[in-house]
Amino acid sequence: MFPQESALFLVIYLALFAVIHSLMASFPFKRRVQKVLGHRMDPWYPALFSVAAIAMVLPLVYLVYLFPGRILYVVPSPWRWAMVMGQVLAGLLSVRAFTDGPHRFKVPLQLAGPRASEAERLAPRGIYCWIRDPFLLSGFLLIWLTPFMTTNILILYAIVTVYLCLGSLHWERRLLAQFGDEYRAYRSRVPRMVPWRGRVCPGR
Repeated sequence: MFPQESALFLVIYLALFAVIHSLMASFPFKRRVQKVLGHRMDPWYPALFSVAAIAMVLPLVYLVYLFPGRILYVVPSPWRWAMVMGQVLAGLLSVRAFTDGPHRFKVPLQLAGPRASEAERLAPRGIYCWIRDPFLLSGFLLIWLTPFMTTNILILYAIVTVYLCLGSLHWERRLLAQFGDEYRAYRSRVPRMVPWRGRVCPGR
């Protein structure tokens, strides 16, 4: 496969992934799943969503492995290992974001809205007292701290960066719909990705 063809194939696959991933994250799709499978599925939906995303990413990783493109740079030691350590810390940050952020993953509460009888308070904790979107930060660190770069990986990372930014905006709209004015107050005090204000927990 020629370099131009492999890059085009990569872009097409990424576009398909983005469409499917966004569809599964949408309220209409979640409502449909809830209607078909009932509320017993609610606690498992985030895990199934993550598994589906990983399953779709694996062929993408294989494509990049088969068609990496021209090597742009390889970071020498010891900086290479410093970057790998940064990626490990970013992975741990993602795990912490999952455990600290139940407000992002409770499907029934997302569908209920801020004025529903079953609505809960935002109650940010842990990493969410420092930044609003730790997944955006960890995503950037995981990809851009890769200690080598090729043309196709650069294309992949550029598209993923745009998708992560759009995904962060999408999550913000969803949390606004879920928590209303409470989230607006939180957003005004806590930075999105860089913890330049230190630890801030509104309402505590």
